[in-house]
Amino acid sequence: MAETHIAPQNGAAVFYLVRHGETEWNAAGRYQGAKDSPLTERGCAQARQTGRKLASVIRGRSPLLAYVSPLGRAAQTAAFIAESLPLDIRVEPRLAEISAGAWDGMSMYEIDMEYPGALSGSGPHDWYFSGPGGETFEAAFDRVSSWLGGATQPALIVTHGLASRLVRGAYCGLPKPDMLHLPVPQDGFYRLAGGQASFVTAD
Repeated sequence: MAETHIAPQNGAAVFYLVRHGETEWNAAGRYQGAKDSPLTERGCAQARQTGRKLASVIRGRSPLLAYVSPLGRAAQTAAFIAESLPLDIRVEPRLAEISAGAWDGMSMYEIDMEYPGALSGSGPHDWYFSGPGGETFEAAFDRVSSWLGGATQPALIVTHGLASRLVRGAYCGLPKPDMLHLPVPQDGFYRLAGGQASFVTAD
C-alpha cells in the first residue's frame, strides 16, 4: 500500500490518542478484536495515570471532545480519564478494534491448534487480517480514515492497539508495513499535530 496521508478537515487541530488500559485478555495473550474483557487492576491504574497526565498537559476547563470506541474496555478507560479531565464523550464505531472474525478472543496457540497452518507465512502483525469472517486491512483502514478525514476540532481519541496503528498510519502517511509495526503502549498517549505523532508517557 502506498503512503496515504489523511488530513483532518481542520489541519491545525491537535489530537490526543489513547489506547485502552491493560485488560484481562491482554494479560492472558488473547487477541480481543470485537470481543471484550475488563481492565485489570494495572489497566485501571494506567488509565487514571494517563488522565492525570493529559490534564496537566491540556489544562483546559471546558470539556474536551472525546471520540471513544464502543467497546467496553475503551469506555472504561475514558471514564477513568474523565476523573481528571472533563470530557464530552461521543461513541464512535469507526474507532472500534479490528475484528479477526472467528479468531476474536483466541490466543495464537489456540488459533494454530484449531486452524492448522492458517498462520503460516504471516508476519507478526498482518495475521490479524487472516481470520475467517474478519476484516480486511483495506476495510479497516477505510473506516478509520473516514473518521479521521472528517475530524474538525481538537479531541481525545480512545481506541485500541491495532486501530491506533491505523489512525497514526493514516495521519502520518505511513505505508502499511510501517504502520503495522508501530508500538502500542498503554501507559501514556500520542499527541498528533502537524502530521506527526509523538508519545507522551504518563509516568
